[in-house]
Amino acid sequence: MSFGVPLLLVTLVFVPVLLGIYVWQLRRRRRQTVRYSNVALLRAAGAGSASWKRHVPVGLVLCALALLGLASARPTVRAAVPTSSSTIILALDVSGSMCATDVVPNRLSAAQAAVRTFVEGQDDETKVGLVVFSGFAQLAVAPTADRGELLAAIDAVTTGRGTTIGAAILRSIDAIAELDPNVAPADPVEEPTTDGPGLADPTPVPTPSVGGGVGGGSGSGSGAAVDVAPEIIVLLTDGANTRGVTPAEAADQAAARGVRVYPIGFGTTNPTQMACTRDQYGGFTPRTRDFSGPGGGSLGGRNFLVVDEAALKGVAQRTGGEYFAATDADGLTKVLADLPKHVTVSEQDIDLSAAFGLLAAALLLAGLAISFRRSTS
Repeated sequence: MSFGVPLLLVTLVFVPVLLGIYVWQLRRRRRQTVRYSNVALLRAAGAGSASWKRHVPVGLVLCALALLGLASARPTVRAAVPTSSSTIILALDVSGSMCATDVVPNRLSAAQAAVRTFVEGQDDETKVGLVVFSGFAQLAVAPTADRGELLAAIDAVTTGRGTTIGAAILRSIDAIAELDPNVAPADPVEEPTTDGPGLADPTPVPTPSVGGGVGGGSGSGSGAAVDVAPEIIVLLTDGANTRGVTPAEAADQAAARGVRVYPIGFGTTNPTQMACTRDQYGGFTPRTRDFSGPGGGSLGGRNFLVVDEAALKGVAQRTGGEYFAATDADGLTKVLADLPKHVTVSEQDIDLSAAFGLLAAALLLAGLAISFRRSTS
């Protein structure tokens, strides 16, 4: 146990002082009673007063004063408590590969439906934000409890070129920092361009620090323990990072701030055609592309239509989150529904001032009640 204002602990000195005064008064009265010559009257007067019960009200009052003294010093205790996700940032991949039809009707439509169900299932106290990313990442909806605004934004997403997983994590950190003063904004990095097709990044897997998980270190390499933030990032992607900051670098920044990332890899390993609706293409005429042949969708030595599981698992391990895989719409809905069950516990400082104050009040009232009862009986 530690104290926020330890100087106020000096008030506890008054408790033994008052106890000493009370004992002194008892002895003084005892000395005065010996002056009575009538022994029978002395025994009658002292019979009830000799019981230990008459000291109970004073003892309760002194205990209450001691607890009030402790409460004034703001006692805190470090304990493992459940960390509920008061804010969830959904980072949704809207790259062109989300038009793949290996998930009916296509990956993007299935993801939109699953995310809608997830948002609608959250309680009124949980804020949800939406980050969308393709060739760059942007905050579409700041964390809010307005489900209508979120659902409208989810329905209105359009696809783009490229996949910036790392940038999406950093944008999500910034969104959390706007709400939580204990979380610093992401460090500035060079923004990726949206020109060209983009090549799959040879993304290194984040290296877990000694001890693993959040708090084992930071991006600056300080090695200091980091408190786990109550906010989490849920990252839904179907491919690999193609430009910009790598997922490993972004994971280091998230871990340094105690922000957990829960990546979800979506889609099969055998994508075929890509076909989105006119709205999903942003108003352009829909077109169908076939990547079912050998090497279809391959850029930079890997298939950009297939999830980079190694990188996503590394992000989860580095930040203290967990990686999930979903190959169809039902699987994705189940993964999203199970997410709250995987929120872990964290070490937090619990303020005991209120508890001590309430207990002191209860003892004080009990002491007064017993004293009043004895005086009227």
